[in-house]
Amino acid sequence: MKAVVYERYGPPEVLQLRDAPKPAPERDEILVRVRATTVTAGDWRMRKAEPFVARLFNGLLKPVRVKTLGFDLAGDVEAAGSDVTLFRPGDPIFGSCGFGFGAYAEYRRLPERAVIATKPVNMTYEEAACVPYGALAPLHYLRTTGRVRGGQRVLIVGASGSVGTFAVQLARHLGAEVTGVCSARNFDLVRSLGAQKVMDYTTEDFTATGDRYDLIFDAVGKSAAARCRPALAAGGRCLTITKGGPSESERKRDLGFLVELIEAGELRSVIDRSFPLEHIVEAHRYAESGRKYGNVVVTVA
Repeated sequence: MKAVVYERYGPPEVLQLRDAPKPAPERDEILVRVRATTVTAGDWRMRKAEPFVARLFNGLLKPVRVKTLGFDLAGDVEAAGSDVTLFRPGDPIFGSCGFGFGAYAEYRRLPERAVIATKPVNMTYEEAACVPYGALAPLHYLRTTGRVRGGQRVLIVGASGSVGTFAVQLARHLGAEVTGVCSARNFDLVRSLGAQKVMDYTTEDFTATGDRYDLIFDAVGKSAAARCRPALAAGGRCLTITKGGPSESERKRDLGFLVELIEAGELRSVIDRSFPLEHIVEAHRYAESGRKYGNVVVTVA
C-alpha cells in the first residue's frame, strides 16, 4: 500500500509517499480502506514538533512513536477480525485514529471499540473525515463543560476554522445567540453557519466593545482566560480548545450524537480545499499558511 511517512521533524517537505506493508486486523480490529482524511493543526504541529511537548510524545530528536500522520479518516471496512461484532466488510465508517495517527495511508487498522461510527448517509467521505477533529471538541466544551442553553450569548473565537465552523453550528443548535470572531473575508461563511453577529479580529477587540457573553469559546487556543474576563457576563466562562477535552468514552458516545445531527440536516462540514494523497506536502503547506477556512481534506482513494 501507499503511505506518507516522515523520518525527521521539519517543514512539509519531510513528508514522503512510500510503499508500506498492508496491515492485517487482529481479532478485535477492523481494517479500513481509507477514502479521505484531513490536515489538522495536530498533524502539522506534530510534523514540526511544535510545541516542544510533541517531542516528548514522539521522540526528542526524530519521530519514533508516530511516523505516519493523519488524525481522522473516513473509508470502508475491508476486513474484520473474528471477534468484531459492530462492523462488517463493506460498511462505510468514519472516526478518529487518536494519538496513534496513521490515516495518511491507503489502509489503517483500528480497534472495534475506537472512536468510529457508521458514516452519515448524507455526507461524502471527504465531509465525514472533517467531523471527528472539528466537531467532537466543541461539542464537549459547549454542551458538557459550558452547559450552553437557549437564550445565552456565546462568542466563538476562530469561528471560520476547522473547529470554529462546527462550534458556531453547535452553539446555534443549543439555542445560543452566537457571535463569531474571524477575518472579514469569512463573514458570509460564518453567518451562513448561524452566527447572528460577526467581528473582524484584525480591527475589533471583542473585550473592548462593552458586550458581555455567557460563554467565550476559543477554537484556536490563543485567548487567555484573563484577557477574556472583561467580556464575560456575571457567572460567564471562558473555555479554550487547548485545555482539557472529552474522554475516549465521551468521544465515542458523542460521535453517535453528531451522526444524528448530521442526518437531521443540522450540521455540515466546511471544506476549503481538497488535495490527493500524492500532494500531501502542498496540503500541509496550505493548512498551516493561515489563509485557510474550514477544513483541508486529503483524498486517498
